[in-house]
Amino acid sequence: MESLLAWGSALILVLSTPAFRANTSPTIILSNNVPVRLNEDTAYIRVVTERAGKIVAALKLPDSASFYRVRGVVAGQYEALNVVYSERDDRLKQLKEQQPAPVKTVEDSARKRIEEDVDAKVARLHEAYLAKLATELNPQQVDEIKDGMTYHVVEVTYHAYLERLPQLTDEQKARIMADLIEAREHAMDAESSKAKHAWFGKYKGRINNYLSSQGLEMKK
Repeated sequence: MESLLAWGSALILVLSTPAFRANTSPTIILSNNVPVRLNEDTAYIRVVTERAGKIVAALKLPDSASFYRVRGVVAGQYEALNVVYSERDDRLKQLKEQQPAPVKTVEDSARKRIEEDVDAKVARLHEAYLAKLATELNPQQVDEIKDGMTYHVVEVTYHAYLERLPQLTDEQKARIMADLIEAREHAMDAESSKAKHAWFGKYKGRINNYLSSQGLEMKK
């Protein structure tokens, strides 16, 4: 099992590229509970717009208007997520630099509240993002967007399991795919390729534990 996990981890690192984060601290406001960035970093916008364009281009949409609308939705999600994570980084920095330094229990509690706030904001963004995509795309196309945002790791990893464990039953295959899809839902909101890698690594560990419980050994 360890060999597959290591193989998958290496594969994600090869397929992924480091996420580009804005270097400036943006002014952030909330509009309908969704973060909005002011004083945008134009270099960052160019990067995420190009990234979104490559993902959307794979859909081969019927006209340029559709392409630009969907590209805007995808790029907007990258920007909104970056706002949340940049705000988190600023809050954590302020906490670290606070004088006098808080006792550890107080600091840990503050860090936990910050992370819970981030999780709640990301969850709202996730739901709103999928709703926007659903107005433009069919379910299969939405899945293709998700795969594009996560380097197609679901497909690659799933086929690796099939190749290395040809004796898998339909039930076991379904379980593997379900876990990988769940990992993708988290990974598509992650702030960097490293964070996306971590989500898939977590779920591949879960899959490997499941396969071990089924008495399956990795193909040598």
